[in-house]
Amino acid sequence: MSEFNDEKGVFGGISFEDETQNVAPVENAGSIRDSKLPTKVGFWQKFKAFWLQDIDWNKEIRVELTPGQQKVEDEINEFLHQDITWEKVHDFLFQDVTFGKKK
Repeated sequence: MSEFNDEKGVFGGISFEDETQNVAPVENAGSIRDSKLPTKVGFWQKFKAFWLQDIDWNKEIRVELTPGQQKVEDEINEFLHQDITWEKVHDFLFQDVTFGKKK
């Protein structure tokens, strides 16, 4: 059987006061961010770095498109900004519709 001191300390007789007085303080003890460990950058690190980056909202944002992307963007803008008249809507709604096979 083990015997404990009769001192009243932290854990019922065990005291750490004497041990900590002789230890010199260590700067950045346990900090992983300041260490020079080699790390593999994975998907989530890249994802967080992209979405949590600092953005200067006063700076101009430029988007450059390839010729194919520019063509699609022009077609979408043309579709969205076309002139719609009642005559065009009427012609679309009341157009002749035929069902069956063509001969």
